Amino acid sequence: MNTKYLEIIKAPVITEKSAQLAQEGKYAFKVDPRANKTEIKMAIEKLFNVKVEEISTINVVPKKRRVGRYSGMSNRSKKAIVKLAEGQTIDLG
Repeated sequence: MNTKYLEIIKAPVITEKSAQLAQEGKYAFKVDPRANKTEIKMAIEKLFNVKVEEISTINVVPKKRRVGRYSGMSNRSKKAIVKLAEGQTIDLG
C-alpha cells in the first residue's frame, strides 16, 4: 500500500448518522485538510478497492478551548462523505 494514500485518509467517522449513511452506500472519513476531492477519490479507490461515484467535503471549523488560564483553538479538520457505486461496500468494523 502506498503511504501517500494513508496520509490523506486519517480515519473513518463512526457515528449514528454515519451508520445511517452507510445503508445508502455513503461513508464518512476524516481526511487531511489540504487534500482535494480528486486526491480523496484516488485514495479511497486504492485503499478499499471500490469505485467512488461522488464526494462531498466539509471543513470542520475549529472550536475555542480553554485549559485553566490558557485558551486556544482546536485543530482544524476536514471530513469527506464518499458515495460508492451501486452494490459496493466498505467494511469499517
